Amino acid sequence: MSLPDLSLNFPRYTEYNPSVPIYCLTPNQKAVIHRFFDSNPISPSGRYLAVTKFPCEERTPRPGEAAQVIVIDLMTGSETAVAETYGWDTQLGAQVQWGESDDELFFNDMDIEKWSPFGVQFDFNTGEKNHLPGTIYHVSPNGKQIASPCLLRTGRTQLGYGVLAPPNNVPVNYGAPDDDGLFITDLETGKSHLLASLRQIVDACPALQEDKYQNGNFYAFHAKWNPQGDRLMLVVRWVPPTPVLQRLLSIRRLKAASKKRMRKHVVTMAADGSDIQLAVKAEDWARGGHHPNWCPDGRHVMMNLNIYGDGLRFAKFRYDGGQPEGMHDARGSGHPSLHQNGRFILTDTYPTEPTSYGDGTVPIRLIDMNSNTEHVLARMMMEPKYAGPSREMRVDAHPAWDSTGTIVVFNGYANGTRQVFAADVKAFTAA
Repeated sequence: MSLPDLSLNFPRYTEYNPSVPIYCLTPNQKAVIHRFFDSNPISPSGRYLAVTKFPCEERTPRPGEAAQVIVIDLMTGSETAVAETYGWDTQLGAQVQWGESDDELFFNDMDIEKWSPFGVQFDFNTGEKNHLPGTIYHVSPNGKQIASPCLLRTGRTQLGYGVLAPPNNVPVNYGAPDDDGLFITDLETGKSHLLASLRQIVDACPALQEDKYQNGNFYAFHAKWNPQGDRLMLVVRWVPPTPVLQRLLSIRRLKAASKKRMRKHVVTMAADGSDIQLAVKAEDWARGGHHPNWCPDGRHVMMNLNIYGDGLRFAKFRYDGGQPEGMHDARGSGHPSLHQNGRFILTDTYPTEPTSYGDGTVPIRLIDMNSNTEHVLARMMMEPKYAGPSREMRVDAHPAWDSTGTIVVFNGYANGTRQVFAADVKAFTAA
């Protein structure tokens, strides 16, 4: 793959003296983000970048406001607004992702008369749109299947990660329902089905059947394919019962006390929904932890965990559970992922974490586990002027590898707006 020379069309980011070349890929745009730290926002050929553009940044968006899907040509610097979408939210946008070729782009939209979200398969070459029977959260490595939780329900446990809809159009879960869980859309058959219900997941995991779970409700959250496409991860959240008055006033929000009592778990399963395993129990997560992600081998999961009792570390564990093990002595933070060769940990930092600079700027971190060294690729502002009442409008860097492992794409807040940047890391990773 021949990557475009970013220096020809994109301005260099030089604040705080980055240790590698950093380029702003969206210099003519405002309020744009790429998706998440577990998917590559650059097309398979390496030529195009896909992002979501918000309609506003100075306030919380309202249901029925349209965002845009923007594609940037990294070879020429040109930008194309390919679609408007009502199926988005403030942290992961419209879940914009590439398929198996540059012609295939996926994102969510929504029928705002019925408040029913759906996925879109967009042919970037012809402009043709194919409305899918299910929604999009994570596209499989071969581009043939799409995994997703119910995007209307995800905002019930945390704002910003699903689709914006009026409160009375957001379904409520009671206990572990048999009609909600992890959904799969098969592009070859053109059909969508519930791969594993929350009821099936709870029935398969004895730890989720304990008395402490009897009165609350389960919800599906992050869904991720492993790199081999033969196994899926699902974050399953349990929340205490929601008071009736609160449901009537604001169906998308949880009281602070309920959030503190939330229990989070990592569940994995085979691609056909069999072999459901509880990989991380709520007790391990509650000691301190966040952001699980598949390792390149597809059999281990890594995340920030407080495994030694002294704060977050990078830890990994098998897909079927077991004792987590530390990966490196460095402090954990942000959204960690492994380079495809397993040598480098890439992550960012939340402004509130000890690894931040304390002024709203955070490091984009690259940790070399072979040489036991850490490199700050860039220091970037992440605190927007308006972060929202529940910080649903915050900016997370979400650093993501490209397919060659030599480019890192991440979000930042510069010149008073959200923008997307690229770091050229081949000086480290290609060595």
